[in-house]
Amino acid sequence: MTIEPDEIKTKNEVVKSNPNEIQVLSNESEIGVFVASLKRNNRKIRDDRASAIAEDTQLVYKRAIEDIEISIKRMRREQNTMLDLSPTDSHSLTLAIDFDCNKYVKSDTELGVKIRNAEIKLEIAQDRYNHLFGKIF
Repeated sequence: MTIEPDEIKTKNEVVKSNPNEIQVLSNESEIGVFVASLKRNNRKIRDDRASAIAEDTQLVYKRAIEDIEISIKRMRREQNTMLDLSPTDSHSLTLAIDFDCNKYVKSDTELGVKIRNAEIKLEIAQDRYNHLFGKIF
């Protein structure tokens, strides 16, 4: 079987042949990236768009989950610092008469509710991330 010294075009590549040499070139290098991009089929265009949207959404979801985790850590630290009853240094203590129990209970409870709400939000975000992207966060 001999290959004629003319072009044989296939779906994905162009084969140029002459009696001494056979050269295979991709369509993109032959016609350029811009033209190849214009000739992409509908399925490839949809795949590219879907990949871009999924990647962006996944990154935003990860960032939102990380932000919630940071928020929870900061609120827990704040709650723990409320236990420090040394107003000026480690050797002084707050006198019982100076301590406002009602204010402490109110602040501690409000912070506890904020932490619990953030934990619920985090759990929901992680479950949705795992469901949407098939990965465990």
